[in-house]
Amino acid sequence: MTLRFPKIGIIAGVAAEAEAFVAGRSYAVERVGELSIERLTLGAREIVVVCSGIGKVNAAVAATMLALRYGVDLLLVVGTAGKLSGIAGECFVITEAVHGDYGAQRPGGFVHYTAGSWPIGPAEVVHFSAEPLPDARLPSARIVSGDAFVECPDHSAGLRDRLAGDLVDMETGAVAQAAGQLGLPWAAIKATTDDANGESAGDFNANLAKAAGLAAAALERAIGLLN
Repeated sequence: MTLRFPKIGIIAGVAAEAEAFVAGRSYAVERVGELSIERLTLGAREIVVVCSGIGKVNAAVAATMLALRYGVDLLLVVGTAGKLSGIAGECFVITEAVHGDYGAQRPGGFVHYTAGSWPIGPAEVVHFSAEPLPDARLPSARIVSGDAFVECPDHSAGLRDRLAGDLVDMETGAVAQAAGQLGLPWAAIKATTDDANGESAGDFNANLAKAAGLAAAALERAIGLLN
């Protein structure tokens, strides 16, 4: 059987998220600039895992490197996120991504636009659509990405209400946008560590290992079901 995605690139923002996926596996390590790359096989597939570092620029750089240097067929984001909405569950397959910090700052407040669009005139936010993943027994969610760690319940509520966000992180939207520019499909699985409020910093640290493990296990199941 011909695999649809024979080579998959996986991006994690922090080391614990990448390590949760590669733990217990045999892999080769390479260095590309400041990035550490783990290469392994999963079934008949070649998997290239990179810890990009935190933030949208780092994530976009990693996505571009995986596409151009390693020739991956699919970009996958794995790791953790804060929860914005009352959506039930701890681990989610991401179906839509938007940027929470792209737009225009005006006297009446911040106006959101589609990332990469001209931020002048009538405002519109069009999401980036993920490649559907096989049934990984996960609820679906819409994620908002931005270059700020959210510790403010008012800001969290704004992202939820203005952008219909369920989760918030600092990488997925950038990978989604880069994937579109590179002509590649993308997907993501995220587990939640916190509620994007005043307790976020402590909750993130306390729950990082568990959430990273949940996301990694779910991603492995999803990859195993790909044709």
